[in-house]
Amino acid sequence: MNRSNPSDRPDRSRVRRFTPAERWVHRATAALMAVCVLTAGCLYLPFLAQLVGRRALMVTVHEWSGLLLPVPLLLGLASRALRADLTRLNRYGLHDRRWLRAALRRGSDRPAGKFNAGQKLYAAWLAGAVLVMAGTGLLMWFTRLAPLSWRTGATFVHDWLALAVAVVIAGHVWRAYGDPEARRGMRSGTVDRGWARREHPLWEVGEAGVQGEAGESGKAGELGPGRAG
Repeated sequence: MNRSNPSDRPDRSRVRRFTPAERWVHRATAALMAVCVLTAGCLYLPFLAQLVGRRALMVTVHEWSGLLLPVPLLLGLASRALRADLTRLNRYGLHDRRWLRAALRRGSDRPAGKFNAGQKLYAAWLAGAVLVMAGTGLLMWFTRLAPLSWRTGATFVHDWLALAVAVVIAGHVWRAYGDPEARRGMRSGTVDRGWARREHPLWEVGEAGVQGEAGESGKAGELGPGRAG
């Protein structure tokens, strides 16, 4: 009689949150964004410019890292799980309004599916900012694309939006470091079932624990009732 190895049994206390493809896209995008922000700092902050030097190299690295920024996401679209999560991020419901109201009032009743309203707004804002940064950057790079007045405006928008992006990303990193289980989910792909029940009570997962894909509905799913901390 064959006996299954306990180590081969699924850990029912863990829930699959991200696939390897999704984690690769996140890491590659984060690395390229970090290069963009760091090289921008070397171009605009005098003490960093003096410390690093080689301005021409910094300009080249900044330009190419910015152009490559959308590539991981475009490649990741081959993943069905990533496409499903992008759909979730672009879908808003009444529970998202409740989450935002509770967040503004520092309340604890924050219903959320796989992604809460704050994560959806962050993803939408960052996607739009990257597109604007890419467009204004191209106008600055290829000077023959537009007249001087356009390039001057593009430079203004690019510089100030870059500062806003740096601030928003710093806030994102700060929030991530305040939630070890969320970081573990991005690192390993799975999260604790209790954390999922507490932080994302509308996120539906199967009873097997580790799942390849999760759904989302307008009312509490199989995780059961819970509240967001």
